[in-house]
Amino acid sequence: MGDDSEWMKLPIDQKCEHKVWKARLNGYEEALKLFQRIEDEKSPEWGKYLGLIKRFVTDSNAVAQLKGLEAALAFVENAHVAGKTAGEVVSGVVTKVFNQPKARAKELGMDICLMYMEIEKAEVVQDELLKGLDNKNPKIVVACIETLRKALSEFGSKIVTLKPVVKVLPKQFESREKAVRDEAKQLAIEIYKWIRDALRLPLQNINPVQLKELEEEWVKLPSSPPKQTRFLRSQQDLKAKFEQQQAQGEQSDGDEEEEVAAAVDPYDLLEPVEILSKMPKDFYDKIEAKKWQERKEALEAVEALTKNPKLENGDYGDLVRALKKVVGKDANVMLVSVAAKCLAGLASGLRKKFGTYAGQVVPTILEKFKEKKPQVVQALQEAIDAIFLTTTLQNLSEDVLAVMDNKNPSIKQQASLFLARSFRHCTQAMLPKSVLKPLCAALIKQVNDSAPEVRDAAFEALGTAMKVVGEKAVNPFLADLDKLKLDKIKESADKVELPGSKKGAAGGAAADKKPAAKATPAAEAPSKSSAPPKKPQAAAASKPSAGPPKKGKPASAAGGKSKKTSDSKEFTETELSVEVCEELAAGVLPASCLQQMDSSNWKERLASMEEFQKAVETMDKAAMPCQALVRMLAKKPGFKETNFQVMQLKLQVVALVAQRGQFSKTSASVVLEGLVDKIGDVKCGGNAKTALTAIGEACSLPWTAEQVVSLAFAQKNPKNQAETLNWLANAMKEFGFAGINVKGFINNVKTALGATNPAVRTAAIALLGVMYLYMGQPLRMFFEDEKPALLTQINAEFEKMQGQSPPAPIRSVRKAAAEDEGEEGAENEDDGGGAAPDIMDLLPRTDISEKITSDLVYKIGDKNWKIRKEGLDETAAIISEAKFITTNIGELPLALKGRLGDSNKILVQQTLTILQQLATAMGPGLKQHVKALGFSIITVLGDSKANLRAAAMATLQAWVEQTGMKDWLEGEDLSEELKRENPFLRQEVLAWLAEKLPTLRTVPGDLMLCIPQLFVCLEDRNADVRKKAQDALPTFMMHLGYEKMMKATGKLKPASKDQVVAMLEKARAVMPAKPAAPAKAGVGKGSAEPSRAPSASRSAAASEDVNDSKPEAKKVRGGGGAAKKGPAGKKLAAKVLKDEEDKSGPIFILIPNAKEQRMKEEKQLKILKWNFITPRDEYVEQLKSQMAACFTKWLLDELFHLDFQRHVKAISVMIERLNSESDATIGCLDLILKWVTLRFFETNTTILMKVLEYLKLLFTMLNRENYHLTEYEANSFIPYLILKVGESKDVVRKDVRAIFTMLCKVYPASKLFPFLMEGTKSKNSKQRAECLEELGCLIEGYGMNVCQPTPAKCLKEIAVHIGDRDTSVRNAALNTVVAVYNVCGDQVYKLIGNLSEKDMSMLEERIKRSAKKTAAAPAKQSAPEKTQREHPTNPNATFLRKPTQEDPGKLKIMYRTYRIQSRQNAQHNDHPSIPKEFQLDLDMIEQDQSNVCELPDLVQHKLDELLEPLVIPEPKMRSVSPHFDDLHSSTASTINFVISQVASGDISTSIQALAQIDEVLRQEDKADVMSGHIDQLLIATIMQLRLINSTHLADDRLDKRDLIKLYSCIMGNMLSLFSMETLAREASMGVLKDLMHSLITLILDSRVEDVEDGEQVIRSVNLLVIRVLEHSDQNNMFSALLVLLQDTLVSTAGSPKVSELVMKCLWRMIRFLPETINSLNLDRILLDVHNFMKVFPKEKLKQLKTDVPHRTLKTLCHTLCKLTGAKILDHLSMIENRNESELEAHLRRTVKHTGNLSGTKSDRGNEKTAHGMDERMSKAKVSDILSEIFKKIGSKENTKEGLTELYEYKQKYSDADLEPFLRNTSQFFQSYVERGLRVIESEREGKPRIQSAAVIPQHGVDSSLSSSNEELKPAVYYERLKILRQRQGLENTSRGLGGSEDEPQQRPAISSLLSSKPSVASSTDMLHSKLSQLKESRELYQQEHNPHSGSPTRSHARSASPAANLDDLKKRLERIKSNRQ
Repeated sequence: MGDDSEWMKLPIDQKCEHKVWKARLNGYEEALKLFQRIEDEKSPEWGKYLGLIKRFVTDSNAVAQLKGLEAALAFVENAHVAGKTAGEVVSGVVTKVFNQPKARAKELGMDICLMYMEIEKAEVVQDELLKGLDNKNPKIVVACIETLRKALSEFGSKIVTLKPVVKVLPKQFESREKAVRDEAKQLAIEIYKWIRDALRLPLQNINPVQLKELEEEWVKLPSSPPKQTRFLRSQQDLKAKFEQQQAQGEQSDGDEEEEVAAAVDPYDLLEPVEILSKMPKDFYDKIEAKKWQERKEALEAVEALTKNPKLENGDYGDLVRALKKVVGKDANVMLVSVAAKCLAGLASGLRKKFGTYAGQVVPTILEKFKEKKPQVVQALQEAIDAIFLTTTLQNLSEDVLAVMDNKNPSIKQQASLFLARSFRHCTQAMLPKSVLKPLCAALIKQVNDSAPEVRDAAFEALGTAMKVVGEKAVNPFLADLDKLKLDKIKESADKVELPGSKKGAAGGAAADKKPAAKATPAAEAPSKSSAPPKKPQAAAASKPSAGPPKKGKPASAAGGKSKKTSDSKEFTETELSVEVCEELAAGVLPASCLQQMDSSNWKERLASMEEFQKAVETMDKAAMPCQALVRMLAKKPGFKETNFQVMQLKLQVVALVAQRGQFSKTSASVVLEGLVDKIGDVKCGGNAKTALTAIGEACSLPWTAEQVVSLAFAQKNPKNQAETLNWLANAMKEFGFAGINVKGFINNVKTALGATNPAVRTAAIALLGVMYLYMGQPLRMFFEDEKPALLTQINAEFEKMQGQSPPAPIRSVRKAAAEDEGEEGAENEDDGGGAAPDIMDLLPRTDISEKITSDLVYKIGDKNWKIRKEGLDETAAIISEAKFITTNIGELPLALKGRLGDSNKILVQQTLTILQQLATAMGPGLKQHVKALGFSIITVLGDSKANLRAAAMATLQAWVEQTGMKDWLEGEDLSEELKRENPFLRQEVLAWLAEKLPTLRTVPGDLMLCIPQLFVCLEDRNADVRKKAQDALPTFMMHLGYEKMMKATGKLKPASKDQVVAMLEKARAVMPAKPAAPAKAGVGKGSAEPSRAPSASRSAAASEDVNDSKPEAKKVRGGGGAAKKGPAGKKLAAKVLKDEEDKSGPIFILIPNAKEQRMKEEKQLKILKWNFITPRDEYVEQLKSQMAACFTKWLLDELFHLDFQRHVKAISVMIERLNSESDATIGCLDLILKWVTLRFFETNTTILMKVLEYLKLLFTMLNRENYHLTEYEANSFIPYLILKVGESKDVVRKDVRAIFTMLCKVYPASKLFPFLMEGTKSKNSKQRAECLEELGCLIEGYGMNVCQPTPAKCLKEIAVHIGDRDTSVRNAALNTVVAVYNVCGDQVYKLIGNLSEKDMSMLEERIKRSAKKTAAAPAKQSAPEKTQREHPTNPNATFLRKPTQEDPGKLKIMYRTYRIQSRQNAQHNDHPSIPKEFQLDLDMIEQDQSNVCELPDLVQHKLDELLEPLVIPEPKMRSVSPHFDDLHSSTASTINFVISQVASGDISTSIQALAQIDEVLRQEDKADVMSGHIDQLLIATIMQLRLINSTHLADDRLDKRDLIKLYSCIMGNMLSLFSMETLAREASMGVLKDLMHSLITLILDSRVEDVEDGEQVIRSVNLLVIRVLEHSDQNNMFSALLVLLQDTLVSTAGSPKVSELVMKCLWRMIRFLPETINSLNLDRILLDVHNFMKVFPKEKLKQLKTDVPHRTLKTLCHTLCKLTGAKILDHLSMIENRNESELEAHLRRTVKHTGNLSGTKSDRGNEKTAHGMDERMSKAKVSDILSEIFKKIGSKENTKEGLTELYEYKQKYSDADLEPFLRNTSQFFQSYVERGLRVIESEREGKPRIQSAAVIPQHGVDSSLSSSNEELKPAVYYERLKILRQRQGLENTSRGLGGSEDEPQQRPAISSLLSSKPSVASSTDMLHSKLSQLKESRELYQQEHNPHSGSPTRSHARSASPAANLDDLKKRLERIKSNRQ
């Protein structure tokens, strides 16, 4: 019992491992209860049991094991981490549970296996169960089979992969154990339910008795397919659907299941058979025998072998050639049919692998169709059909077209029937226009054939094509057919039954009546990148060559009915007679107009044309008889009109009719000749071109252009020819190049190039230049044979265009009627949206097959090498002479293949050269020779000679450039090559793959076949092979995935497996990201900008975009929704969901004491200390291994991925989880900070900014949690952070400074100080300067105690930098020493030690100036103002002393944080605005009740005489000092003071102040005085609203009626302010943003509604919001809302309703856009949208819970585009890097969709253009002008002149941004410029700036005080004293402004100038000025009123203790005096 009591005390997990079985039993029982009790599947508790679960199931004690199994089942069912244990636990179940005698144990074991499957681990479970089938214990085998059967029965064939099961099933039928055989039989029955007859083939060889039994059982099975009854965790939606169906007793439509049934191809379940070695040895002799019986014998032997359903791959070339010869030449037709059957068997057995031979055999079979015997014809049909399935129609189309013109009707008939059968197997995607067009053209010829059987076959083929791709795609090719024939084709289409119509093939070719509708899913995926809506599905379904596909109309519109189709076709009309036209014209035109048209008086003709024009302008589009009108215009005198005015009008009317009416090609034909005739006319040419462009829009440019050019060159007038070519060049740019028929122009252009008139030649060359933009280098091929002089000119023009990209099209074919874009327009879309791919088709190609004679082939194969060489020379000559050749090159491939293995290496080299030549000559058609000839090139890579290998590689690259990679990767050929144990070949091929694979987006699945060879190469004896294999490994992984490759290691030997797995892990870390979809490139430009590379590489790129060639895979890719039904789609979805689910758990694993352990290890030097100059690999590896324990695997993979975007993604997740997993974050803090330091060594700004954003949030969280950094963490992080403060990018430095500020909250400043001191030793001057500035800040904020180790040592080091070469470092050092001086006075001189004379004088000067400024500045300056460092008002006093009673860090930290944002929103308004930095934590300031400031220390005077009355002498007028010009502006002072009271913490004070302001605002004549104070007032109001929100509403002691009264005052005040548009427009962006945020927060605050009359407040807030939106400056308002929306979406803390309301405001603003568009600064709005999109790219927006932000942004862009058209793209000038967001691409897309909507509003367009031009002009000049000005200011001689020019420039362009010019200058220079500008301003104005009908009269003198560097006269002191006396109640002065007569006149000296509105104030100055006014005024007020009543008005009675006040004054004045001296 003693023992029992011992283990009873142990925790559960330890009991489970105990050696006593009872302890374990007890542990399992308790674990079971625990597992059932834990509700959170992600609880850390589960983690403790991860390593124990295998022991639960493999317990040696049967009783304990039973309980362990129950506990394990509960664990698997409930734990989120259970999946990790699947392999080991299932293996344990198989070996230790399935052999147990107890049925319960076996049952639990099965349940555990099935539960693992349910939690997405089906593959692992299945692998373990299949391994169990090899176990010697029959019990285990039976249990494994039973488990598999049960799994299949419940989960279905989508989850359980049947192929490996079926593979091992026959073996189980051979078992000696009856139980095993019986169980195998049950499994076979279950499998049959799911895959039906696909199972028959694999089981055909089992015992016939068993097979018969199975057959009997199979017959009994119900015909309806089974359903999945148990579902994975990721299939909960299916589960719900299934349960619902069960409940309703419904039957599902069966679509899904049928797909499942077809998903398993019997072919995949078979083992391949090797037949080449089994062929009769004498086959090749016999097949040539003269006796037909011998030939028959040989053929029958082969026929028997080819009946094997699956054949092993091999070299079947000789066999195929022998069979081909029999088919083609054997006279015995019986043998022909046997040979055809053999070919059919080979094609069926080899499938895709037979594709290599297809091209050789098909022409022979087609020719042989001349045979009449049905038996032969049938055999040939079977053969050609089987061969078709091994290749593509595209590859066979040339062979088919070649026989379509054959004289023999049987051949034509059979070719058409073959096409009809082939079309049935195709999908829309497989039949792009490039393939369909030539085939249809050939079939149409046959429709008119004399033989009825040929016609019928052609109708059937065309009908099938129509059924597959839809009427809309085929109709353009059938334009010339009469109705009778069209109906026949449609009839055929209706009869066609497509195979597998339920499956919905990828392109959507289905048995549905609306093929186009079915196709929609296929079109959807690619169409996202599309250009304007043009030709839908047929193009969109994308063949390899398809470029940016076009977006289709909704499927319904594209439906299959003929009526619909004809509607959407181009508008056509028949030619009308002159009489009919006259009648129609008379109906719409005034009679007088028609009568006067042919008058002999030109004035009457002119009047007639004017009437004509008016009539056309007012005519209804539908009623306009275009043809009749243009015929009237062409009627005599028509276009021979002699009067140019009449002619001009006539041409205008043509353009109008074309633009407004339904203008057909028939109408166009009437006028085109006349227009071309006038195009060269000096006066009328412009109008003629406009009319031609309008016709181009109506009838499509390709058609118009072709007509116009042929008309121009049909006449002799060179002027017309030249102008026509000029018009065409321009039109191409405007319309884009899509659909242009280059062939139509080339001959005319050549004619023009040879013209005698130089203008025509120049125009032709210019046109070629434009065409070159779109077509690229291939265009030059057409002009190779021109004269050298002309070629030089053409080349010069092409060079000019080099590097330019074609402009975005601004016109397109009008109206939906032309959506089809006519046949011409749509023709080229397939080929890349432009003419580029077509160019290769246009090249005249020569058929050289006749020259490849049998003699030549024999020569090439001759035994004598010299003759072989002769043959090769001849071949090279034939190819070079032909230049461009067709794909038909006869027997040449085989001949050349033989030479690649030639023993004479010179001939091999020559052959490679010929193959390169062949590649260039044949172009993309080379694809069909890849299998036959291409792989032989790879074989040469194994040659021992390096030069030969290099030549082979060059040839290979040349081939790949033409063919793309897909054909090389398909099939087993590549893996076969790698099997050759040749180190040279292996290393070359692997290096080639490593180079090519990363450039591909998708690869065929056959790439997987190379993996075993790749693994072999990883362990090759040759080091180079190993190296190349390791390099290739990550590129394979990027396509195949880590999981698949890991699975493939299962077949390796254990020793090899470990090595390979380690390499896979390494490769995983460096796996490259897949390249982005090429469609993106075309997003903006659409069809207008196809790639300019030669077409070969283009088609290569395109062909790489083809997915796995398996049908399911295509389905997934092609068909959006439909695909999901297919098994692959299902798996894909499940996989995605699985990944998502994995990522939903905690991202950190909290391990207690792990951090302490790491600290300990580093201390004991067990691991590397985190200390380096640049991080080495071992540091990264060490960190990764440390992080592996604390971070989830997927996050770790993201953090150490090579692609920086994955890092960004990972950081985003860490930001999201920062608060929810704060404890775990702190637990891994040292690792996180170390990882961050690695990112500091990267150059990518995006990741750097993201890291800094994370750090800011991290330190905020640490501060909130009261966490303090340990030394270990600080040492491994701070030194690297300091490196980044020297970053060249301003924005990075700002963020780093903000982080320093936060650091001080979690790490002692005194410890940070030494790190910064170390940073000052850097070579980077920016780093030195910033570190010194930080040091100054620390000393200023925390006193001298921070100087560690001793102040003297630190100061000496700092002082050294006063002599630094860099100005900014010198200034920072001086400022830091001045900060020390401000803290400890003259002692500073002792501390700094000996300085050089020059440095000391600089320091003394700086201290002196600093002292003056400090004296002049009131001590009441608010703390934030003191710590400003960005643009200090006083450059010499950067750090001012802090009052001792203030919390030293508080305001400083707050300010330094806000300083960071200073430049982010620098505005470009007409007045200085408040930037974003104004968004402070105002609550902190408000709640800071400590007296931050004291009254000023004034100079002591003899004050006895002051008690007597005194007359103040008026000083002489002199120029106003910039420092004191506003001292006496008492209006401004009073307003400032009253505004400061608005933010008061005392409600009554605030109400009084608001009432006073409201009184001023209500009087229109006085309201002007508020100008310049609007931001100030709004800030105070916002502060008050925040104060109410944070403090008053929560205070129960407050009377809520007072609150409502305060709210009412605020709302009344704001409504008055925002009713006055002039004042409302002064509100700056930052302030508007804060105001809107406060108002929206208020609207959403439920506490306000609960208060009585609260609803009334909410209503008034709503009204106010509308006012603000309507009357504020619209630019600022848009910017404010966009920034606010961004902030609310980024912030996870706030309510989502805030962002909803912000978006509502944006929608309202968007509604106003049509009225406000002309007043908007679109550049700035687009900049804000760009910044928003940068933070929220499209993918991130779509991840939000709502799609409204995405829609809002789209609507804004769409509206702007609609209102401004293409000109919107001119307004992107303020965006520095347009690629950072998707804005430009989106705008281009939108502009393209909206088309020419705004084009008709010509007035607005012109106005905008002019405006845009001005802006562009000015922007171009601005930088030059300002650079000149700043040069002057910088030089000693011209500094004054420079300042004056700058002042005048600022006056002229008040919104000019000087920020870029000042950014890199020293602070002293910036302050010098600002001071200089103020001096000039005051000199010019000569009086205070606020000129108003002052409510408060100017007090005392109007003159200003002298400037600070002159001696002050006593009068000045008296004046100041008088002010002080008034403040202390010693003097009465009558003042206006209602009740507050004795409002003290506020600020002396420095602070007063801050209240002015300097025209050259930087954003930071503005911020500091406003804040200092608010804070100062409020504190002054508190100090004055605390001893008295709280009322803002006071009696005129003197203060109770004047004497005391006087004494105080005497002392202070004395102090001032001493300071002045």
